[in-house]
Amino acid sequence: MANLKSAKKRVRVTERKTLRNKAIKTRVKSAIKSVEVAVAAGDKDLAQANLTKAISQISRGVTKGVYHKNTAARRVSRLTKAVNSME
Repeated sequence: MANLKSAKKRVRVTERKTLRNKAIKTRVKSAIKSVEVAVAAGDKDLAQANLTKAISQISRGVTKGVYHKNTAARRVSRLTKAVNSME
């Protein structure tokens, strides 16, 4: 356990940031899954709508520092490719 005052504070701050990051990651994963489910079901309109929301959530994750910009770009690219390849 931390003994110094600054170390105790770092523990508290880390716990707070961990919860925040976890919430953001959960939202992103849920958004991605909703797109994938719509693609699997073959519903192009729903997939397009969910893709817009997913891109928004992923971008927010980058802004908050949870994801690296290249990771976000890769995920957006893969989702967009999946939606665009639907017939």
